[in-house]
Amino acid sequence: MNEIVRMITGDGSVKAIAITGKDLVERARQIHKLAPLATAALGRSLMGCSMIGATLKEEKGSVTLRIKGGGPLGSIIAVSDSQGNVRGYLQNGQVELPLKGPGKLDVGAGVGTDGFLTLIKDIGLKEPYVGSVPLVSGEIAEDLTAYFATSEQIPTACGLGVLVDTDQSVLCAGGYMLQLLPGADDAVIDRLEEAVRRLGPVTEVLRQGADAAEVLNRLLEGMEPELLERTSVSYKCYCDRDRVSQAVISLGKEELRDMIDKEGSADLTCQFCDKVYHFSKEELEELLASATED
Repeated sequence: MNEIVRMITGDGSVKAIAITGKDLVERARQIHKLAPLATAALGRSLMGCSMIGATLKEEKGSVTLRIKGGGPLGSIIAVSDSQGNVRGYLQNGQVELPLKGPGKLDVGAGVGTDGFLTLIKDIGLKEPYVGSVPLVSGEIAEDLTAYFATSEQIPTACGLGVLVDTDQSVLCAGGYMLQLLPGADDAVIDRLEEAVRRLGPVTEVLRQGADAAEVLNRLLEGMEPELLERTSVSYKCYCDRDRVSQAVISLGKEELRDMIDKEGSADLTCQFCDKVYHFSKEELEELLASATED
């Protein structure tokens, strides 16, 4: 089951969130036909974005995570709603690189560090909040940690992992974020750092059968963690014919006319979910007419 669990420590010094995302990452892998390295990179991005999305207070809010590091995988985009349902894609899904260690995919080399991690929070205000930080490692969890420290001044510990099976399917996937609340002292930081070290790679813990709640209970052991929320999440795309039609109109009159003259019809694929929308010549001409009226 894919779920997000949120907790707070008894003294109110740490808020924590964890996700298990095996099915949603596997869904992304199947839609985009990803090789293992791309599965790990996109999977980590999706789960990180999902956890941030789930913390939004605005019901119709959304979070977009954009990672562009100059590596062979190209740009990565993930978009989450305020429930943590998420969708995404990356440019080059078939990239393969030498392993970093026994069974360890080199996500950092695939993503690259010559670029930025950008987070766009749309919470219903006139302008969305945009924060951007240089990439630290390309491993994504460390980059999100750097983002929170720099852009939002929130000390954060983040762990993300995707374990790919020998048949390239997702064996397990998950992650966590621990954030200090105002007033937390240095002893709490030391305690969390030790807990993160003790936990080790999150995929190992998940492979042994732990769920998101158990991951947080281990990380917050002795700090009286209190369960705030437990919700299921999934890979979810919101595309529909109307949105795709608007995208076609936004191409402009010239390109639309060119499409009608040369192709006669169009098949447009949603980049998030690979759903194909067919537009006949008549439908394209209708869209051209509405583009002309603009």
